[in-house]
Amino acid sequence: MLAEHPLVAFVLVTDPTRARAFYEGTLGLRFLAQDDYAVVFDAKGVSLRLTIMPNHKPAQHTVLGWNVPDIAAAARHLMEAGIRFEKYSFLPQDDLGIWTAPDAVSKVAWFKDPDGNILSISQH
Repeated sequence: MLAEHPLVAFVLVTDPTRARAFYEGTLGLRFLAQDDYAVVFDAKGVSLRLTIMPNHKPAQHTVLGWNVPDIAAAARHLMEAGIRFEKYSFLPQDDLGIWTAPDAVSKVAWFKDPDGNILSISQH
């Protein structure tokens, strides 16, 4: 039943102005609306609601990610926009912060939004 309807994604943020600047200005998502509860973006047809929660503490896992056709190019582009990729001591990552999975095909790099939410780019 739900496969017939559009997905809505939610990410919690503490400061809507700062979050909007990041998701719109740095990541390039199309702004749709803002009210007292959320800042809403279009993420290639998916509604992304940045829900305003002043006391939010970020999860320690990925909450949102994008599949990209060329992860190295995407990582370089994001770095030019000011993104700093996370380096994890328990994962072998290249100079861009990209981890290649044991299948030698899937690749992932992680970064954080201004609230510390973990986001990712991946290539499969």
